[in-house]
Amino acid sequence: MVGARQGASKSHAGRDEPVSQAFTPIKRVFWIVAGVSSVINILMLTGPLFMLQIYDRVLASGSVPTLVVIGALTMALYVFYGILEGIRGRILSRLGQRVDARLSSIVYKVSNSLPVRLGRHAAKLRPVHDLDTIRQFMSGPGPAAIFDIPWLPLYLGIVFLFHPLLGFVGLAGAVIIIILIGVNEVMSRGPAEEAAGQNGRRAAAVEIGQRNSEAVAAMGMQTALVSRWDAQNGDYLSTQRRAADRTGMFATIIKTIRFILQSSILGVGAWLAIYQEITPGVMIAASILTSRALAPVEQAVSQWRGFVASRQALKRLREVLQVADFEPEKMDLPLPANRISVEQVFCGPFGETVPYVQNVTLQLHSGDGLGVIGPSGSGKSTFARALVGATPTLKGDIQYDGAALGQWSTTKRGEFIGYLPQNLQLFDGTIAENIARFSGDAPAEKVIEAAKLADVHDMIVALPDGYNTVIGRAGRLLSAGQRQRVALARALYGNPFLIVLDEPNSNLDAEGESALAGAIKAMRERGSIVVVIAHRQSAIATVDKILCLKEGKMAAFGPREEVLKQVVQPVKSVRKAGEAEQQFRSEERTASK
Repeated sequence: MVGARQGASKSHAGRDEPVSQAFTPIKRVFWIVAGVSSVINILMLTGPLFMLQIYDRVLASGSVPTLVVIGALTMALYVFYGILEGIRGRILSRLGQRVDARLSSIVYKVSNSLPVRLGRHAAKLRPVHDLDTIRQFMSGPGPAAIFDIPWLPLYLGIVFLFHPLLGFVGLAGAVIIIILIGVNEVMSRGPAEEAAGQNGRRAAAVEIGQRNSEAVAAMGMQTALVSRWDAQNGDYLSTQRRAADRTGMFATIIKTIRFILQSSILGVGAWLAIYQEITPGVMIAASILTSRALAPVEQAVSQWRGFVASRQALKRLREVLQVADFEPEKMDLPLPANRISVEQVFCGPFGETVPYVQNVTLQLHSGDGLGVIGPSGSGKSTFARALVGATPTLKGDIQYDGAALGQWSTTKRGEFIGYLPQNLQLFDGTIAENIARFSGDAPAEKVIEAAKLADVHDMIVALPDGYNTVIGRAGRLLSAGQRQRVALARALYGNPFLIVLDEPNSNLDAEGESALAGAIKAMRERGSIVVVIAHRQSAIATVDKILCLKEGKMAAFGPREEVLKQVVQPVKSVRKAGEAEQQFRSEERTASK
């Protein structure tokens, strides 16, 4: 048990490593910022000391030279203070950017993989937005206030040195404000977390609306969706308002208390000055010091929403990075080229405990073509995603030349896997970049070869900019059929060993289907294994094996003609029997009349 806990702890530490690695190198820079803050806070004594000298020395002596010397020294100290304040702000800004730079790539990678890894639970997560929140807080005035707050005891200590009664008045005000900050934290935490969650759902709703804008416009869904958005946005604004009201209320109370405290210090100081226990200069200096001691606290309260949002964003970021898998260095294996073995595989989307596909066993060899058929909801697409590693196997093994897919890095897998998903998406970029999978060093010959295999080369060169045509977000410049054929070329790029095509002819015309059949035949001749998920028989005309799934289970597997006889002929017989029965009943009703 202890060993298991230690293993889990190590695993947890490993998964949390990116965040730790991002913050560990800048810890010593925080010490530098703390040192600069120390000098800044010492320089903040310039104002009280200047007032003390003016009231107790210059006015008492009437010496103009003393006033000039003290004024010049004060001016120089304030200039030095301004320089250090600017340096501190620039350092904090760069620290925020450095954390962003260290985490940005991995957070973007995790953000792209969340829908695959978490399924529907990923909709409310926005890791990139969370990283932006952390960077903005680190680059703002909030951290500076945090570095200044520890100097509060020093300022109050000096006020105590002026006179104990003044010190106790200042201490009482500080204690009240600190208590209010604690109450503010407790009361604002819940609404702030709720508002953050609702903000994630709002962002998801916007993305879904943009992704389905054509359906929205065509079917008149805009009004209904706007009403739904208004209700969702109203809930968000209500929660945000509640959180802002509470934070604003405490900020106002604390500011009011600080003003009352400053005036109280002046009043008590004046009373002490009347009885000649302190000088007028001490009275003014004590008031300024007390105000300065509580100024960082007030600033921290004004930045409290940012602090809470940043803390929650960091917590969510840690949790997301714990869910993600960070690959260790892998020894490069030879790319598979012979067979794929599926042994008693159960699989389903991430986050789902019930398998969508159950107990599938088959073997495919180089040059094989497999058609996967079955009614809607039978698990065809889930099986396709399991083959390419986009969904987990809950039980059983999928091996490539005897090795599990996890033994290759994700980058290496791209060299032997081509995938055309059912819900295909193209990226904002050129056609060439999309076909080459955004590989920076992709040879033009390989891009053109893939396009010709998909029979889309002529269509591409007919465009104004050819392969350099920027197709826009989700490929909106192209028709549905053109997008599907470009996505097919992307799947064929690099002559992968395994090519999985999920409903590849759903948007194709007769010419496109002919090109698809030619591509499947050509890739099989080159030794690729081609798996086609289809509802229409035309898509599986060039495969030699058929897997029929029904309710997630293997209904049949074998040579194409044999399986089609088993599956299609009984369906036709049942259909004919049903038609005959309907005809008999119709004739019977006619005879009775």
